[in-house]
Amino acid sequence: MKILLTGVTGYVGKRLLPVLIDKGHEVICCVREKSRIGLHQALLDKIELIEIDFLHPITPDLLPQDIDIAYYLIHSMSTSQDKFDALESLAASNFKSYMHSTAVKQVIYLSGISNTDKLSKHLSSRRKVEDILKSEHYQLTVLRAGIIVGSGSASFEIIRDIVEKLPIMVTPKWILTPSQPIAIRDVIKFLVGVMGHDQCYGRTFDIGGPEILTYKDMMLQYAEVRHLKRRIYTTSLITPRVSSYWLFFITTVSYKLAISLADSMKNDVTCKDNELQQILNIEPITYKTALKYAFLRIKQHLVLSSWRDSIISSSLGLTLSDFIEVPNFGCYKDIKKVEITDVNKVMHNIWTIGGDKGYYFANWLWKIRGLFDMLFGGVGLRRGRKLPDDIKPGESLDFWRVLYASREKKRLLLFAEMKLPGEAWLEFKIDENNVLHQTATFRPRGIWGRLYWILTSPFHYFIFNGMIRNIANTGKDRKQPLSGE
Repeated sequence: MKILLTGVTGYVGKRLLPVLIDKGHEVICCVREKSRIGLHQALLDKIELIEIDFLHPITPDLLPQDIDIAYYLIHSMSTSQDKFDALESLAASNFKSYMHSTAVKQVIYLSGISNTDKLSKHLSSRRKVEDILKSEHYQLTVLRAGIIVGSGSASFEIIRDIVEKLPIMVTPKWILTPSQPIAIRDVIKFLVGVMGHDQCYGRTFDIGGPEILTYKDMMLQYAEVRHLKRRIYTTSLITPRVSSYWLFFITTVSYKLAISLADSMKNDVTCKDNELQQILNIEPITYKTALKYAFLRIKQHLVLSSWRDSIISSSLGLTLSDFIEVPNFGCYKDIKKVEITDVNKVMHNIWTIGGDKGYYFANWLWKIRGLFDMLFGGVGLRRGRKLPDDIKPGESLDFWRVLYASREKKRLLLFAEMKLPGEAWLEFKIDENNVLHQTATFRPRGIWGRLYWILTSPFHYFIFNGMIRNIANTGKDRKQPLSGE
Protein backbone atom coordinates (compact mmCIF):
# COMPACT_ATOMS: atom_id res chain seq x y z
CA MET A 1 0.00 0.00 0.00
CA LYS A 2 0.99 3.61 -0.49
CA ILE A 3 1.13 5.31 2.91
CA LEU A 4 1.42 8.98 3.79
CA LEU A 5 3.22 9.58 7.09
CA THR A 6 3.21 12.93 8.85
CA GLY A 7 5.16 13.70 12.02
CA VAL A 8 8.04 11.45 10.93
CA THR A 9 10.53 13.60 12.85
CA GLY A 10 8.56 13.08 16.08
CA TYR A 11 8.99 10.44 18.72
CA VAL A 12 6.32 8.03 17.42
CA GLY A 13 6.80 8.73 13.72
CA LYS A 14 10.49 7.83 13.75
CA ARG A 15 9.68 4.44 15.26
CA LEU A 16 6.73 3.76 12.99
CA LEU A 17 8.59 4.47 9.73
CA PRO A 18 10.99 1.47 9.64
CA VAL A 19 8.15 -0.88 10.57
CA LEU A 20 6.05 0.32 7.64
CA ILE A 21 8.97 0.01 5.23
CA ASP A 22 9.89 -3.46 6.42
CA LYS A 23 6.32 -4.60 5.81
CA GLY A 24 6.78 -3.67 2.17
CA HIS A 25 4.70 -0.49 2.04
CA GLU A 26 5.54 2.50 -0.12
CA VAL A 27 5.94 5.41 2.30
CA ILE A 28 5.67 9.11 1.54
CA CYS A 29 6.81 11.37 4.39
CA CYS A 30 5.63 14.95 4.77
CA VAL A 31 8.23 17.22 6.40
CA ARG A 32 8.59 20.95 6.79
CA GLU A 33 12.29 20.90 5.87
CA LYS A 34 13.99 18.02 4.12
CA SER A 35 17.39 19.12 5.42
CA ARG A 36 16.33 18.66 9.05
CA ILE A 37 14.72 15.23 8.89
CA GLY A 38 17.63 13.46 10.64
CA LEU A 39 16.96 9.92 9.38
CA HIS A 40 19.53 7.32 8.41
CA GLN A 41 20.41 7.39 4.71
CA ALA A 42 19.36 3.76 4.31
CA LEU A 43 15.84 4.79 5.36
CA LEU A 44 15.86 7.94 3.22
CA ASP A 45 16.68 5.82 0.18
CA LYS A 46 13.46 3.84 0.76
CA ILE A 47 11.00 6.73 1.08
CA GLU A 48 9.73 9.75 -0.81
CA LEU A 49 10.00 13.12 0.93
CA ILE A 50 7.59 15.97 0.28
CA GLU A 51 8.00 19.37 1.91
CA ILE A 52 4.68 20.53 3.36
CA ASP A 53 4.03 22.91 6.22
CA PHE A 54 0.45 22.25 7.25
CA LEU A 55 0.31 25.67 8.89
CA HIS A 56 0.72 27.36 5.49
CA PRO A 57 -1.85 27.77 2.70
CA ILE A 58 -2.51 24.66 0.64
CA THR A 59 -0.42 24.01 -2.47
CA PRO A 60 -2.53 22.19 -5.11
CA ASP A 61 -1.34 18.88 -6.57
CA LEU A 62 1.50 18.55 -4.09
CA LEU A 63 0.54 15.03 -2.99
CA PRO A 64 0.13 11.96 -5.19
CA GLN A 65 -3.49 10.98 -5.83
CA ASP A 66 -3.17 7.25 -5.14
CA ILE A 67 -2.56 7.33 -1.37
CA ASP A 68 -4.21 4.41 0.44
CA ILE A 69 -3.56 5.19 4.13
CA ALA A 70 -2.48 8.39 5.92
CA TYR A 71 -1.10 8.76 9.44
CA TYR A 72 -1.67 12.07 11.18
CA LEU A 73 0.92 12.34 13.97
CA ILE A 74 1.27 16.12 14.22
CA HIS A 75 1.15 17.71 17.69
CA SER A 76 2.12 21.13 19.00
CA MET A 77 2.63 20.70 22.73
CA SER A 78 5.81 22.75 22.95
CA THR A 79 4.55 25.84 21.15
CA SER A 80 3.03 28.91 22.77
CA GLN A 81 0.34 28.21 25.34
CA ASP A 82 -1.78 30.98 23.82
CA LYS A 83 -1.64 29.61 20.29
CA PHE A 84 -0.95 25.90 20.23
CA ASP A 85 -4.62 24.83 20.10
CA ALA A 86 -5.29 27.22 17.21
CA LEU A 87 -2.19 25.95 15.41
CA GLU A 88 -3.26 22.33 15.89
CA SER A 89 -6.70 23.12 14.47
CA LEU A 90 -5.23 24.93 11.47
CA ALA A 91 -2.79 22.10 10.72
CA ALA A 92 -5.58 19.51 10.96
CA SER A 93 -7.87 21.51 8.68
CA ASN A 94 -5.16 21.90 6.05
CA PHE A 95 -4.26 18.21 6.29
CA LYS A 96 -7.92 17.30 5.76
CA SER A 97 -8.06 19.52 2.67
CA TYR A 98 -4.98 17.84 1.26
CA MET A 99 -6.57 14.44 1.85
CA HIS A 100 -9.69 15.47 -0.06
CA SER A 101 -7.52 15.86 -3.16
CA THR A 102 -6.40 12.22 -2.92
CA ALA A 103 -8.03 8.79 -3.00
CA VAL A 104 -7.05 8.03 0.61
CA LYS A 105 -9.25 5.35 2.18
CA GLN A 106 -8.28 5.69 5.87
CA VAL A 107 -6.72 8.34 8.09
CA ILE A 108 -5.21 7.21 11.40
CA TYR A 109 -4.77 9.78 14.16
CA LEU A 110 -2.91 9.29 17.46
CA SER A 111 -4.72 11.36 20.05
CA GLY A 112 -4.81 11.50 23.86
CA ILE A 113 -7.12 9.73 26.32
CA SER A 114 -9.86 12.19 27.26
CA ASN A 115 -12.66 10.49 29.17
CA THR A 116 -13.35 13.18 31.79
CA ASP A 117 -15.72 16.14 31.47
CA LYS A 118 -13.14 18.77 32.40
CA LEU A 119 -10.14 18.48 30.10
CA SER A 120 -6.83 20.28 30.02
CA LYS A 121 -6.20 22.70 27.17
CA HIS A 122 -3.86 20.13 25.62
CA LEU A 123 -6.42 17.29 25.69
CA SER A 124 -9.26 19.59 24.59
CA SER A 125 -7.19 20.49 21.56
CA ARG A 126 -6.69 16.80 20.74
CA ARG A 127 -10.46 16.24 20.90
CA LYS A 128 -11.04 19.21 18.61
CA VAL A 129 -8.55 17.81 16.09
CA GLU A 130 -10.46 14.51 16.14
CA ASP A 131 -13.64 16.36 15.15
CA ILE A 132 -11.86 18.35 12.43
CA LEU A 133 -10.40 15.21 10.86
CA LYS A 134 -13.79 13.51 10.47
CA SER A 135 -14.81 13.33 6.83
CA GLU A 136 -17.13 11.52 4.43
CA HIS A 137 -14.22 11.29 1.99
CA TYR A 138 -12.32 8.70 4.06
CA GLN A 139 -12.60 6.48 7.15
CA LEU A 140 -11.07 7.99 10.31
CA THR A 141 -9.53 5.77 12.99
CA VAL A 142 -8.55 7.49 16.23
CA LEU A 143 -6.26 5.90 18.81
CA ARG A 144 -6.17 7.64 22.18
CA ALA A 145 -3.10 7.00 24.33
CA GLY A 146 -2.01 8.29 27.71
CA ILE A 147 1.56 8.07 28.99
CA ILE A 148 3.82 6.51 26.35
CA VAL A 149 6.77 4.71 27.91
CA GLY A 150 9.97 4.57 25.94
CA SER A 151 13.42 6.08 25.99
CA GLY A 152 13.04 9.56 24.55
CA SER A 153 9.33 10.12 25.11
CA ALA A 154 8.54 13.33 26.99
CA SER A 155 6.63 11.62 29.81
CA PHE A 156 9.25 8.93 30.32
CA GLU A 157 12.11 11.46 30.34
CA ILE A 158 10.33 13.60 32.95
CA ILE A 159 9.86 10.62 35.27
CA ARG A 160 13.47 9.58 34.64
CA ASP A 161 14.80 13.04 35.44
CA ILE A 162 12.79 13.43 38.63
CA VAL A 163 13.49 9.99 40.08
CA GLU A 164 17.17 9.90 39.14
CA LYS A 165 17.87 13.32 40.66
CA LEU A 166 15.72 13.48 43.81
CA PRO A 167 16.01 10.93 46.66
CA ILE A 168 13.25 12.78 48.56
CA MET A 169 10.42 14.53 46.74
CA VAL A 170 7.72 16.94 47.84
CA THR A 171 5.35 16.83 44.90
CA PRO A 172 2.10 18.33 43.62
CA LYS A 173 -1.17 16.47 44.14
CA TRP A 174 -1.37 15.57 40.46
CA ILE A 175 1.08 12.73 40.97
CA LEU A 176 -1.88 10.83 42.51
CA THR A 177 -3.80 11.08 39.21
CA PRO A 178 -4.50 7.63 37.71
CA SER A 179 -3.04 6.78 34.33
CA GLN A 180 -2.70 3.74 32.09
CA PRO A 181 0.83 3.89 30.65
CA ILE A 182 1.58 2.05 27.42
CA ALA A 183 4.92 0.97 25.94
CA ILE A 184 6.00 2.60 22.68
CA ARG A 185 6.36 -0.85 21.13
CA ASP A 186 2.65 -1.51 21.81
CA VAL A 187 1.64 1.90 20.41
CA ILE A 188 3.41 0.96 17.18
CA LYS A 189 1.65 -2.42 17.11
CA PHE A 190 -1.75 -0.74 17.44
CA LEU A 191 -0.94 1.90 14.82
CA VAL A 192 0.09 -0.78 12.34
CA GLY A 193 -2.71 -3.17 13.33
CA VAL A 194 -5.60 -0.80 12.56
CA MET A 195 -4.23 -0.03 9.10
CA GLY A 196 -6.75 -1.19 6.51
CA HIS A 197 -8.76 -3.07 9.17
CA ASP A 198 -12.45 -2.59 8.36
CA GLN A 199 -13.50 -3.22 11.99
CA CYS A 200 -11.56 -0.08 12.90
CA TYR A 201 -13.06 2.24 10.27
CA GLY A 202 -14.86 5.27 11.64
CA ARG A 203 -14.08 4.35 15.24
CA THR A 204 -12.19 5.69 18.24
CA PHE A 205 -10.26 3.43 20.63
CA ASP A 206 -8.43 3.98 23.90
CA ILE A 207 -5.10 2.17 24.07
CA GLY A 208 -3.17 1.53 27.27
CA GLY A 209 -1.15 -0.99 29.18
CA PRO A 210 -2.56 -3.67 31.48
CA GLU A 211 -2.22 -1.60 34.69
CA ILE A 212 -3.80 1.53 36.13
CA LEU A 213 -1.07 3.44 37.99
CA THR A 214 -0.73 6.88 39.50
CA TYR A 215 2.26 9.00 38.58
CA LYS A 216 3.54 8.26 42.07
CA ASP A 217 3.25 4.52 41.36
CA MET A 218 5.15 5.00 38.12
CA MET A 219 7.95 6.92 39.83
CA LEU A 220 8.30 4.34 42.60
CA GLN A 221 8.31 1.45 40.11
CA TYR A 222 10.92 3.30 38.08
CA ALA A 223 13.03 3.64 41.22
CA GLU A 224 12.63 -0.08 41.89
CA VAL A 225 13.76 -1.01 38.38
CA ARG A 226 16.79 1.27 38.75
CA HIS A 227 17.53 0.02 42.28
CA LEU A 228 17.01 3.43 43.86
CA LYS A 229 15.43 4.25 47.21
CA ARG A 230 12.97 7.13 46.96
CA ARG A 231 10.56 8.89 49.31
CA ILE A 232 7.63 10.82 47.83
CA TYR A 233 5.36 13.21 49.73
CA THR A 234 2.45 15.11 48.20
CA THR A 235 1.01 18.50 49.06
CA SER A 236 -1.87 20.59 47.75
CA LEU A 237 0.16 23.78 48.29
CA ILE A 238 1.91 23.41 44.93
CA THR A 239 -0.26 25.13 42.31
CA PRO A 240 -0.34 24.15 38.60
CA ARG A 241 1.86 27.16 37.78
CA VAL A 242 4.38 26.19 40.46
CA SER A 243 4.18 22.61 39.15
CA SER A 244 5.33 23.79 35.73
CA TYR A 245 8.26 25.66 37.31
CA TRP A 246 9.07 22.53 39.32
CA LEU A 247 9.14 20.39 36.15
CA PHE A 248 11.15 22.97 34.24
CA PHE A 249 13.92 23.34 36.82
CA ILE A 250 14.21 19.64 37.75
CA THR A 251 13.85 18.08 34.31
CA THR A 252 15.21 18.77 30.83
CA VAL A 253 11.88 19.75 29.21
CA SER A 254 11.27 23.25 27.91
CA TYR A 255 9.17 25.62 29.97
CA LYS A 256 6.32 25.62 27.41
CA LEU A 257 6.22 21.83 27.39
CA ALA A 258 6.36 21.80 31.21
CA ILE A 259 3.25 24.00 31.35
CA SER A 260 1.38 21.71 28.93
CA LEU A 261 2.35 18.57 30.82
CA ALA A 262 1.59 19.98 34.28
CA ASP A 263 -1.83 21.04 33.00
CA SER A 264 -2.54 17.64 31.43
CA MET A 265 -1.34 15.56 34.37
CA LYS A 266 -4.38 16.63 36.36
CA ASN A 267 -6.64 14.58 34.06
CA ASP A 268 -7.51 10.93 34.59
CA VAL A 269 -6.04 9.16 31.55
CA THR A 270 -7.33 5.61 31.95
CA CYS A 271 -8.93 3.59 29.16
CA LYS A 272 -12.68 3.20 29.00
CA ASP A 273 -12.40 -0.17 27.23
CA ASN A 274 -9.83 -2.51 25.70
CA GLU A 275 -11.87 -3.70 22.71
CA LEU A 276 -9.06 -3.03 20.25
CA GLN A 277 -6.85 -5.51 22.07
CA GLN A 278 -9.34 -8.25 21.25
CA ILE A 279 -9.84 -7.11 17.66
CA LEU A 280 -6.10 -7.08 16.94
CA ASN A 281 -5.10 -9.82 19.42
CA ILE A 282 -2.49 -7.59 21.07
CA GLU A 283 -1.53 -8.09 24.72
CA PRO A 284 0.29 -4.95 25.96
CA ILE A 285 3.30 -5.37 28.24
CA THR A 286 3.45 -4.10 31.83
CA TYR A 287 4.91 -0.77 32.89
CA LYS A 288 7.96 -2.40 34.50
CA THR A 289 8.65 -4.45 31.40
CA ALA A 290 8.35 -1.30 29.29
CA LEU A 291 10.88 0.42 31.56
CA LYS A 292 13.32 -2.44 31.16
CA TYR A 293 13.02 -2.24 27.38
CA ALA A 294 13.57 1.52 27.57
CA PHE A 295 16.86 0.95 29.35
CA LEU A 296 18.18 -1.68 26.97
CA ARG A 297 21.48 -0.80 25.36
CA ILE A 298 19.89 -0.79 21.92
CA LYS A 299 17.55 1.96 20.85
CA GLN A 300 14.85 0.98 18.34
CA HIS A 301 14.51 -2.30 20.28
CA LEU A 302 11.13 -2.84 18.68
CA VAL A 303 12.86 -3.31 15.33
CA LEU A 304 15.58 -5.61 16.61
CA SER A 305 13.49 -7.74 18.92
CA SER A 306 10.60 -8.24 16.52
CA TRP A 307 12.52 -9.10 13.39
CA ARG A 308 16.24 -9.15 14.20
CA ASP A 309 16.81 -12.20 11.99
CA SER A 310 15.12 -10.70 8.94
CA ILE A 311 16.31 -7.13 9.08
CA ILE A 312 19.74 -7.74 7.59
CA SER A 313 18.32 -9.43 4.51
CA SER A 314 15.12 -7.39 4.29
CA SER A 315 14.21 -4.75 1.74
CA LEU A 316 15.46 -2.11 4.16
CA GLY A 317 19.05 -2.88 3.36
CA LEU A 318 20.00 -2.06 6.95
CA THR A 319 22.41 -3.79 9.29
CA LEU A 320 22.57 -3.93 13.07
CA SER A 321 25.03 -1.02 12.97
CA ASP A 322 22.22 1.24 11.80
CA PHE A 323 20.27 0.60 14.98
CA ILE A 324 22.80 -0.10 17.75
CA GLU A 325 23.26 3.27 19.40
CA VAL A 326 24.04 4.40 22.89
CA PRO A 327 21.36 6.46 24.66
CA ASN A 328 21.20 10.24 24.27
CA PHE A 329 18.96 11.26 27.15
CA GLY A 330 20.14 11.62 30.72
CA CYS A 331 23.76 10.85 29.87
CA TYR A 332 27.15 12.41 30.38
CA LYS A 333 29.46 12.19 27.38
CA ASP A 334 33.17 12.67 26.77
CA ILE A 335 33.59 13.21 23.03
CA LYS A 336 36.91 13.34 21.22
CA LYS A 337 37.72 13.33 17.52
CA VAL A 338 40.90 13.52 15.49
CA GLU A 339 41.80 13.47 11.81
CA ILE A 340 43.78 10.42 10.73
CA THR A 341 45.86 9.60 7.66
CA ASP A 342 46.38 5.83 7.93
CA VAL A 343 42.97 4.23 8.41
CA ASN A 344 44.30 0.68 8.38
CA LYS A 345 46.83 1.40 11.12
CA VAL A 346 44.21 3.11 13.30
CA MET A 347 41.76 0.26 12.74
CA HIS A 348 44.48 -2.17 13.86
CA ASN A 349 45.00 -0.10 17.01
CA ILE A 350 41.29 -0.10 17.78
CA TRP A 351 40.91 -3.82 17.16
CA THR A 352 43.82 -4.68 19.49
CA ILE A 353 42.70 -2.54 22.44
CA GLY A 354 42.61 -4.10 25.91
CA GLY A 355 44.08 -7.37 27.12
CA ASP A 356 47.87 -7.43 27.36
CA LYS A 357 48.19 -4.37 25.12
CA GLY A 358 46.10 -2.18 27.40
CA TYR A 359 44.35 1.08 26.60
CA TYR A 360 47.08 3.16 24.94
CA PHE A 361 47.44 5.63 27.80
CA ALA A 362 47.96 5.45 31.59
CA ASN A 363 47.60 1.67 31.72
CA TRP A 364 48.51 1.78 35.39
CA LEU A 365 45.30 3.77 36.06
CA TRP A 366 43.27 1.20 34.14
CA LYS A 367 44.86 -1.54 36.26
CA ILE A 368 43.95 0.31 39.46
CA ARG A 369 40.38 0.67 38.19
CA GLY A 370 40.33 -3.07 37.54
CA LEU A 371 41.54 -3.81 41.08
CA PHE A 372 38.84 -1.58 42.57
CA ASP A 373 36.26 -3.34 40.42
CA MET A 374 37.34 -6.74 41.75
CA LEU A 375 37.27 -5.46 45.35
CA PHE A 376 33.60 -4.57 44.88
CA GLY A 377 32.74 -7.92 43.31
CA GLY A 378 33.30 -7.04 39.67
CA VAL A 379 35.22 -8.88 36.97
CA GLY A 380 38.17 -6.48 36.80
CA LEU A 381 40.65 -6.87 33.96
CA ARG A 382 41.19 -10.58 34.51
CA ARG A 383 39.07 -11.74 31.57
CA GLY A 384 41.41 -10.17 29.01
CA ARG A 385 40.48 -10.89 25.41
CA LYS A 386 40.15 -14.07 23.33
CA LEU A 387 42.37 -13.09 20.40
CA PRO A 388 45.10 -10.45 20.29
CA ASP A 389 44.00 -8.81 17.03
CA ASP A 390 40.32 -9.65 16.49
CA ILE A 391 37.07 -8.80 18.27
CA LYS A 392 33.62 -10.26 17.73
CA PRO A 393 30.22 -9.06 19.01
CA GLY A 394 29.19 -10.72 22.26
CA GLU A 395 32.73 -11.40 23.45
CA SER A 396 34.12 -10.13 26.74
CA LEU A 397 37.06 -7.75 26.68
CA ASP A 398 38.45 -7.11 30.17
CA PHE A 399 35.52 -5.49 31.99
CA TRP A 400 33.73 -4.64 28.74
CA ARG A 401 31.22 -6.54 26.60
CA VAL A 402 31.51 -6.11 22.83
CA LEU A 403 28.12 -4.93 21.53
CA TYR A 404 29.16 -4.26 17.97
CA ALA A 405 32.38 -4.74 16.00
CA SER A 406 32.58 -4.21 12.24
CA ARG A 407 35.74 -3.51 10.27
CA GLU A 408 33.56 -2.74 7.24
CA LYS A 409 31.64 -0.07 9.17
CA LYS A 410 34.85 0.99 11.00
CA ARG A 411 33.04 0.90 14.31
CA LEU A 412 33.57 -0.73 17.71
CA LEU A 413 31.07 -0.35 20.56
CA LEU A 414 31.78 -1.62 24.08
CA PHE A 415 29.45 -1.80 27.08
CA ALA A 416 30.91 -1.69 30.60
CA GLU A 417 30.36 -4.70 32.85
CA MET A 418 32.39 -3.21 35.69
CA LYS A 419 30.70 -2.16 38.93
CA LEU A 420 29.31 1.32 38.33
CA PRO A 421 26.52 3.55 39.68
CA GLY A 422 25.06 3.57 36.18
CA GLU A 423 25.78 2.24 32.69
CA ALA A 424 28.75 3.10 30.47
CA TRP A 425 29.63 2.73 26.79
CA LEU A 426 32.89 3.30 24.89
CA GLU A 427 32.70 3.76 21.14
CA PHE A 428 35.28 4.16 18.38
CA LYS A 429 34.16 5.09 14.88
CA ILE A 430 35.93 6.34 11.75
CA ASP A 431 33.73 8.39 9.42
CA GLU A 432 33.89 8.89 5.66
CA ASN A 433 36.16 11.93 6.12
CA ASN A 434 38.78 9.84 7.94
CA VAL A 435 37.99 11.37 11.31
CA LEU A 436 38.26 9.09 14.33
CA HIS A 437 35.45 9.63 16.84
CA GLN A 438 35.92 8.39 20.40
CA THR A 439 32.89 8.70 22.66
CA ALA A 440 32.60 7.68 26.30
CA THR A 441 28.98 7.73 27.50
CA PHE A 442 27.79 7.36 31.09
CA ARG A 443 24.15 7.13 32.12
CA PRO A 444 24.15 7.78 35.89
CA ARG A 445 21.86 5.95 38.30
CA GLY A 446 20.68 8.39 40.93
CA ILE A 447 22.72 10.97 42.83
CA TRP A 448 25.70 8.65 43.36
CA GLY A 449 26.01 8.18 39.63
CA ARG A 450 26.20 11.90 39.06
CA LEU A 451 28.76 12.33 41.84
CA TYR A 452 30.83 9.49 40.35
CA TRP A 453 31.02 11.24 36.97
CA ILE A 454 31.88 14.61 38.49
CA LEU A 455 34.64 13.15 40.69
CA THR A 456 36.19 11.12 37.87
CA SER A 457 35.94 13.86 35.21
CA PRO A 458 39.52 15.15 35.78
CA PHE A 459 40.84 11.64 35.12
CA HIS A 460 38.64 11.35 32.02
CA TYR A 461 40.19 14.47 30.54
CA PHE A 462 43.72 13.08 30.63
CA ILE A 463 42.91 9.43 29.99
CA PHE A 464 40.59 9.91 27.02
CA ASN A 465 42.75 12.63 25.46
CA GLY A 466 45.81 10.41 25.74
CA MET A 467 43.94 7.36 24.47
CA ILE A 468 42.67 8.88 21.23
CA ARG A 469 46.00 10.59 20.64
CA ASN A 470 47.89 7.31 20.85
CA ILE A 471 45.31 5.26 18.95
CA ALA A 472 45.55 7.78 16.11
CA ASN A 473 49.36 7.87 16.31
CA THR A 474 50.65 6.70 12.94
CA GLY A 475 54.12 8.21 13.23
CA LYS A 476 55.12 11.59 11.75
CA ASP A 477 51.66 12.08 10.16
CA ARG A 478 49.86 12.00 13.49
CA LYS A 479 47.17 14.68 13.81
CA GLN A 480 46.24 16.55 16.97
CA PRO A 481 42.74 16.17 18.43
CA LEU A 482 40.14 18.37 16.75
CA SER A 483 37.92 18.70 19.77
CA GLY A 484 37.17 17.44 23.24
CA GLU A 485 33.98 17.79 25.25
